[in-house]
Amino acid sequence: MANISAAKTFTAIVSVATLGAAISLGAGTALAQDKNVTEDQIVRALAPEKKPLTRGLSTGPQTTVDPAVTAAEGKFVQKIRGRSTRSLSSAEREEIAAIVKDKPKIDLEINFDYNSADISAKSLPSVQALGRALTNNDLKGSTFVVAGHTDAAGGDAYNQDLSERRADAIKRYLVDKYGINGTDLVTVGYGKSKLKDPGQPMAEVNRRVQVVNMENKATASNAAR
Repeated sequence: MANISAAKTFTAIVSVATLGAAISLGAGTALAQDKNVTEDQIVRALAPEKKPLTRGLSTGPQTTVDPAVTAAEGKFVQKIRGRSTRSLSSAEREEIAAIVKDKPKIDLEINFDYNSADISAKSLPSVQALGRALTNNDLKGSTFVVAGHTDAAGGDAYNQDLSERRADAIKRYLVDKYGINGTDLVTVGYGKSKLKDPGQPMAEVNRRVQVVNMENKATASNAAR
């Protein structure tokens, strides 16, 4: 009887251990898959906030938009549309950074081959989801900034060049595979100058591509009325 009881106890322990391992494996898989975003996630992140047609329909706080500022931003966007990434001056890069602060945006963790601007195979699903999202009717026709960022490893010049090449690689893929108009994609590189997590300068989260929707088509059409 003692042997049977011991055997049952051992079997129960093994069963619990196996279940724990299965749960751990499942959690690890989910975390790995989370790095690839979906088309719907990107569309929701980049879609302009819907504004009420009249102030009377809104119960929330109203934000005042200065028409002069909007016009100046639009003029600047038109100026940089179609420009090559390397042609942007440091002042223009900073102006882009200032404008995009309040625009709909999303950070994508897109990995590249080591010391290369070649998109890694594991990151292709995210880039493909981005291509589908930018051709979605809710976003199609807007101008988007594609900004490349690196971690803090290496020198300033090296990282600036690498971030520009990687932003260009994303643009080429979107234009070639999804037929997106190249002038609708403004590419800019920031190297290691704008770390997402300054407290961990070498962290993967800093190696990212940020996509920003620069134009609100609904606002533009309403303003013309």
